[in-house]
Amino acid sequence: MSDTPARLLQLLSLLQAPREWPGHELADRLDVSPRTIRRDIDRLRELGYPVHATQGNTGGYRLTAGTAMPPLLLDDDEAVAIAIGLRTAAAGSVTGIEETSVRALAKLEQVLPSRLRRRVTVLQEAAVAVPQSGPTADAEHLALIAAACVAHEKLRFTYRAGTGAETRRLVEPHQLVAAGRRWYLVAYDTDRADWRTFRLDRLADPFRTGSRVPPRELPGGADAATWVARTLTGTEGHRALLLVHAPAEQVADRVPAGLGIVEPVDDHTCRLLTGADSLEYLAYRIAVLGHDFDVLDPPELATHLRTLGERVLRAAATAEQLGAGE
Repeated sequence: MSDTPARLLQLLSLLQAPREWPGHELADRLDVSPRTIRRDIDRLRELGYPVHATQGNTGGYRLTAGTAMPPLLLDDDEAVAIAIGLRTAAAGSVTGIEETSVRALAKLEQVLPSRLRRRVTVLQEAAVAVPQSGPTADAEHLALIAAACVAHEKLRFTYRAGTGAETRRLVEPHQLVAAGRRWYLVAYDTDRADWRTFRLDRLADPFRTGSRVPPRELPGGADAATWVARTLTGTEGHRALLLVHAPAEQVADRVPAGLGIVEPVDDHTCRLLTGADSLEYLAYRIAVLGHDFDVLDPPELATHLRTLGERVLRAAATAEQLGAGE
């Protein structure tokens, strides 16, 4: 490839893949000599791209993080995915990135080719995101904790329990999980020698200690999402056990994995274990399940279901009276 600018762009596109490229493989891909590849790497470095080189039989070139972010090359699908992701983030559950997402989206759409801008516009017109309500996670905390998870680095933070009591924690972070309206951190609590799930909106002053540890596996080989689902329906807030008069497959379609565990009883009924922050919200979630059910536990949930039912009946009666008067 004799066109130097075009060759540099293709070389940059290859280096943006998360892997290490041997010099001879890059030379074969671009149909040039290894010496030309070395010169092109030097040109990219002069332009601000931090290309790291390692020696030896297994060595090669790869892009690393630098002090500034140079321009990126995106293919069509990547550009559309980022644009849609930024639109979603603008109405998401992370505090402080709404305005930043809008600014970044404006910059991206300014340089999108018309064919891609049309794809993004069509998707925007055809689909909308429901604005998130309730507590949100801090964007800086989310980024810091995510980096600690990837690096398997111990983390310190202050945690406020549901009772309001605050404790200082030292944990080995495992993974972040988005469930319903909230973000959760699954981590091994070193002081308690046990696994814990922490709500990010109750977490303050996170600090990376710099101490790295070997990664741990969750008990039973569970993945983090399943672990959080079991936590939310077991010990977090309030929980309810229902006998639902519908096949397990139908109920599972209406209950996200992070909000309940469905177990079949027979071909026509199943048990549902679900949880929520309050009995009031739990009663609402159960009421809109779309199937008949019996409450097996807790008995006090009946009061909240009755209150909700009476409120709905009053609203229905009012609507009927208004309809009769027309």
